[in-house]
Amino acid sequence: MNDVVGPVLAEIPRYLTAIAEWGACLVYLLIARRRFSLLPTIGIAVLGLVVLLAVQTWAGTLPIAWWIPGMSVAAAAMFGFVHLGLDTTARGAGFIAARAFVLAELAASVYWQLDRFYAGRVDGAVQALGALVVYGVVLGAVALMERHQFNRSARLDASGALLVGSVAIAIATFGISNLSFVSVDTPFSGRFGSEILYIRTLVDLCGCIALHVQLRVHHEAVARRDAEAMAQLLRSQHDQYEITRRAIDEVNRKHHDMKHHLEAIRSEQDASARSRMLDDLEDSIRRYGAVVDTGNHVLDAIMTAKLSRAGERGIEVSVVADGRLLSFMRPLELTSLIGNALDNAIEGASTLAPDQLRQIRFAVFSQDDFTMVRVENTFDGTLLRDGDRIVTRQRGRGHGYGLRNIETAAAAYDGVVSVASDENWFSLRVLFPVRLPAE
Repeated sequence: MNDVVGPVLAEIPRYLTAIAEWGACLVYLLIARRRFSLLPTIGIAVLGLVVLLAVQTWAGTLPIAWWIPGMSVAAAAMFGFVHLGLDTTARGAGFIAARAFVLAELAASVYWQLDRFYAGRVDGAVQALGALVVYGVVLGAVALMERHQFNRSARLDASGALLVGSVAIAIATFGISNLSFVSVDTPFSGRFGSEILYIRTLVDLCGCIALHVQLRVHHEAVARRDAEAMAQLLRSQHDQYEITRRAIDEVNRKHHDMKHHLEAIRSEQDASARSRMLDDLEDSIRRYGAVVDTGNHVLDAIMTAKLSRAGERGIEVSVVADGRLLSFMRPLELTSLIGNALDNAIEGASTLAPDQLRQIRFAVFSQDDFTMVRVENTFDGTLLRDGDRIVTRQRGRGHGYGLRNIETAAAAYDGVVSVASDENWFSLRVLFPVRLPAE
């Protein structure tokens, strides 16, 4: 490189890098749910600044070959800062730390590109003030853009896929943006000082945009899943209404007929015939006393609707369920999980001829430190597959996603879904770690 490139590529002061990293972490402490109240959070912020300054000062004493390990230690310090300051899990802290790391790189890169352009034209005090202004503008703009994506009333968490994706974007952004500083002898490296700084700023900006879009797409996917579950819940409620309406109509008819039955019984002189008539009357009203009571009103509504549908198809259903074990699940996920599982079981049992055994066994119980949901049904032994995935036999829009919806609902609570079958029985099991009831 020529003599002009040297001063242009002069290394950004380590304390300014530390301030950028601290400011990026602070952005998320302001827009996400904090672990502590204001005063302890301020103490954590001061401690975070001291640690980051110490780490960057130490990293500045290392040879260039240790540059990446030094940055890794800084990233670890940022992780510790956000994990201590935010009400979040370790996965959530890693997700935030990856975003903060890329944001810090962008803020420092924008400032240093402007500083190098005006290098030698302003004094040191103006340069320091310029750093604070640039950091404030960049970090403030990102905070305004990001604040709608975080819920300050809920504990922050991130799925494994979301964490891996954000870390991968952060690593790719950091690697590509700093490639020219490591070597100019690659097809993707810049050749001139100002060009190298511009590439770094542009790549860091793209990394921030990619992380923002990643989270937005995730929120949209969750919203679509919730909308589908809500639609299913509404359908279940409508089914429950129809069941109730039909039951009321039938009870009214039975009440009307009951008077005639009682008159016929009173007029019957033969004791054995009168006894048979009473038995027949008892059998005709027995099912009106059957009530699904699992201890979970949402599960009760779902089971009532599905049992009525199964009864219309001549399917015998046995229920042994402690619904309180599923109280940690939101109604949307619970409806999606149980509704789809029972729909699939009814569909499977319906493939048998009416004179064959049509049966469903539904159970919810605790097993060691887990909650087990088990749905078993008889079927004709034929399974349809799309690759490795079992699919429904129904055709048309909206079908074919039952097992996928079950897996999605289970995954929201770290549940594991397994299926098994033999010649006559199909079994679905969902295993959840024991959780405290949802608030």
